[in-house]
Amino acid sequence: MSVPPQAFVNKNKKHFLGIPAPLGYVAGVGRGATGFTTRSDIGPARDANDVSDDRHAPPAAKRKKTEEEDDDEDLNDSNYDEFSGYSGSLFSKDPYDKDDAEADAIYESIDKRMDEKRKEYREKRLKEDLERYRQERPKIQQQFSDLKRELKVVTEEEWAAIPEVGDARNRKQRNPRAEKFTPLPDSVLSRNLGGESSSSIDPGSGLASMMPGVTTPGMLTPSGDLDLRKIGQARNTLMTVKLSQVSDSVTGQTVVDPKGYLTDLQSMIPTYGGDINDIKKARLLLKSVRETNPNHPPAWIASARLEEVTGKVQSARNLIMKGCEVNPSSEELWLEAARLQPPDTARAVIAHAARNLPHSVRIWVKAAELEQETKSKRRVYRKALEHIPNSVRLWKAAVELENPEDARILLSRAVECCPTSVELWLALARLETYENARKVLNKARENIPTDRQIWVTAAKLEEAHGNTHMVEKIIDRAITSLSANGVEINREHWFKEAMEAEKSGAVHTCQAIIRAVIGHGIDPEDQKHTWMEDADACANEGAYECARAVYGYALSVFPSKKSIWLRAAYLEKQRGTRASLEALLQRAVAHCPKSEVLWLMGAKSKWLAGDVPAARGILSLAFQANPNSEEIWLAAVKLESENKEYDRARRLLAKARASAPTPRVMIKSAKLEWALNNLDEALNLLDEAIKVFGDYAKLHMMKGQIEEQMNRDDDAHNTYTQGLKKCATSVPMWILLSRLEEKLKHVTKARSVLEKARLRNPKNPELWLESVRLERRNGSAEIANAVMAKALQECPNAGRLWAEAIFMESRPQRKTKSVDALKKCEHDAHVLLAVSQLFWSERKLNKCREWFNRTVKIDPDLGDAWAFFYKFELLHGTEQQQEDVRARCKAAEPHHGENWCRHAKDIANWCFSTEQVLLLVAKDLPVPT
Repeated sequence: MSVPPQAFVNKNKKHFLGIPAPLGYVAGVGRGATGFTTRSDIGPARDANDVSDDRHAPPAAKRKKTEEEDDDEDLNDSNYDEFSGYSGSLFSKDPYDKDDAEADAIYESIDKRMDEKRKEYREKRLKEDLERYRQERPKIQQQFSDLKRELKVVTEEEWAAIPEVGDARNRKQRNPRAEKFTPLPDSVLSRNLGGESSSSIDPGSGLASMMPGVTTPGMLTPSGDLDLRKIGQARNTLMTVKLSQVSDSVTGQTVVDPKGYLTDLQSMIPTYGGDINDIKKARLLLKSVRETNPNHPPAWIASARLEEVTGKVQSARNLIMKGCEVNPSSEELWLEAARLQPPDTARAVIAHAARNLPHSVRIWVKAAELEQETKSKRRVYRKALEHIPNSVRLWKAAVELENPEDARILLSRAVECCPTSVELWLALARLETYENARKVLNKARENIPTDRQIWVTAAKLEEAHGNTHMVEKIIDRAITSLSANGVEINREHWFKEAMEAEKSGAVHTCQAIIRAVIGHGIDPEDQKHTWMEDADACANEGAYECARAVYGYALSVFPSKKSIWLRAAYLEKQRGTRASLEALLQRAVAHCPKSEVLWLMGAKSKWLAGDVPAARGILSLAFQANPNSEEIWLAAVKLESENKEYDRARRLLAKARASAPTPRVMIKSAKLEWALNNLDEALNLLDEAIKVFGDYAKLHMMKGQIEEQMNRDDDAHNTYTQGLKKCATSVPMWILLSRLEEKLKHVTKARSVLEKARLRNPKNPELWLESVRLERRNGSAEIANAVMAKALQECPNAGRLWAEAIFMESRPQRKTKSVDALKKCEHDAHVLLAVSQLFWSERKLNKCREWFNRTVKIDPDLGDAWAFFYKFELLHGTEQQQEDVRARCKAAEPHHGENWCRHAKDIANWCFSTEQVLLLVAKDLPVPT
């Protein structure tokens, strides 16, 4: 508060006198006084019954109602909210002062600020809602846009067949009141033909009422006669012309060129389906970029492409050409301009570009592409090479257009201009003669001493001309030279070169490369493992010569490794010839004479080739190297028995029993006698063998089967019983005993035998399966289902049980059961075979064939799968498919499967081959139902 200057002059005068009191000041409040008000402060006193002096007050009824509403303000708890309080204002009766106004202003500013913060989100939300609303309720024009586009495929006949649309207007619009015209008399026309002019209209005519006070000039014509007939003819002609333009004189339909009409419709379709506002924004933004930095080519290209996308191709062309004027040295702009222009104009544009940028390779290539004739393309490329002689791309493109002789001349010049291009050197070497090619490659090596392709090409060249002795030298020199020039010898890259050489027919080159780089950078302890991986990788890629080279080098380092010899032998067996296999096996047995497998492979190869004496010779050598080898003895016996030399086979077996009496030798001896129907001799041999090898289950089973064949069931029962005492874990023997009991009509004993077997061999699916089948064979289907349920509980992952369970169900339930089986045993061959049969029974032949293929792929040793597959192809396949299955089965040589083993191990079929067994099993198999 400022102090007046008079207060400093007069000390007795108080400084606050003459100054208005502060806001809210109450006199005497400092000494305890209380403020008071007078009648003048609150107005004159009035009686309640006095007439109101307020002339502008609202009507009494309304005022009373308002007062009642104020008095009846709802302050109940039900009208109270924890956040916003009461719905009404608690202070609505209080006066509105400056503090309230200031508070309202602050709150309003805060609300405004908060609203601005949420504005962007709200607008975005509103825009999304609007777009969603437009998608849900599109305009009529948008709904029919796809139908309009489909009009382009409508033919002319379909257009002609569209019926006329009826007039949907109301009656007044369809039948408007005809306008009335007053005809002009012929006398007026004839009078005005003479050149006279009338300053007034004849009152008798109707024109006077229409245009009062108007002067009408006369009709001046060169002829003075009026021929009304000609006027009528002219009028008819004009009408005919107009009608012929819009309608057909026959059908009355509109005459419109359908092709042109459809073309117009197509041009009306917008090619850009986005928001038009986005296009406008993008156009404005790109315009700003162009104006800000006109020397920025991408801005011009983007602008032109935007116009192209929106369908304004001419605007795009104009923009890009303007950009080329502003930036004549931009290669991208000229190429884009050539792309946008039609072919004729594009050639002119690209020619202008070549004048501005004569050293641009892409410009010249584009210019050649735009030319239609080969001669013109050659001319363009040669012009380009005058300006850019060191461009490899231009030389290659020019050479491709020439004939071999001209191409050789061009390449001779090309390697002079581009001496570091390997491709040009190699292309020239291919076109030259042998002597000149050698010179070219030598020059190439001088100019590019770090490239391996030149050396490899030189080796291929020498091999192609019969100089195989030079191949090894060239590859060795290549490795030495490249290492001297600091080039890293990468095994993977060189192996790829070797594979490429093999594919091109250069076998010696590929082998030389393998021998040169196979040991590079490999530690001695990792050599064998790494080389086997290399051989497998080559074989997987189909490069079998490379794999042979790897095995050959590995065998030269590890000549006594049997595993390498076996891998090499299997490769030759699968991909080589019989001669190469036999040569390899001869080397193998020389280095590994104790390996029986190699001897047997050699003997089998000779036997399959029909050379039995050679096979005997190999086996005799094998006997010398392995005197007491069981495998070799048995192989010799098989060789003789297969060739029906039974006396020799007996002598060999007798020698084997004397020198190497093993259970297998004894079994083979007994089987030979059994097959030759010498049953007593076979039993004697088996008795001798059981005395020595009593714990060998096959001896007991063979003896029991022979006794069954001789109808000595009691002896067979005793044999099985004695055998099970020594071989309680032999599941096949338990099954044989059970079947013998069933054969003797002792079903209960057979059931008890299987129960005892399951106690001795728990969780065995074969015993459970036999129990189920025993019940089914004796007509106890319910018991069989119960046994199967217990079996699946004990062996939930047994595929054979699930396969049997599928066909125990009724036809509608089989599919569900098969799904459960596949969940439990997804990769079990028996389950897959059952599913295949299920598809077969449902006549789904393609699926059935697919599942059969899957089954034999998962387990190729399952003979039953091959037999069912072959049976299926016999009934539903072609001869080619039947032959394919037969060949695949013969290659797989299966040995397992219930039906397969029953026929293959039948003593009457002991000499049958795989193919013969397949035919026999397929013949006896039933068709699934």
